[in-house]
Amino acid sequence: MRTFLLSLLAGAIVFSNAAAQSPTPIVIQAVTPGPTNQSPVTAGVTTPATQTTLKALQAIKTANEEILAQQKATLEKLDEMEKTANDIRIYTKRG
Repeated sequence: MRTFLLSLLAGAIVFSNAAAQSPTPIVIQAVTPGPTNQSPVTAGVTTPATQTTLKALQAIKTANEEILAQQKATLEKLDEMEKTANDIRIYTKRG
């Protein structure tokens, strides 16, 4: 009797959750084809706003490269410090 009631309760929970999660429709507009006389690479860089965005992205890229170089140098310093600390531990155990 208990198993019947528990299975009935579990079934009610499953069906109530299934009905509550109905998907909402998503409307997507169709893409209209643009002019085909230019290649995709040159067509995207013709507007001033796009050129400004491209310059900003290039500046961000160079800044990221500088940060990565600094992080690499810091990691190398940390590795060197770790090796030195291990050497000190070894020497202190001996002496």
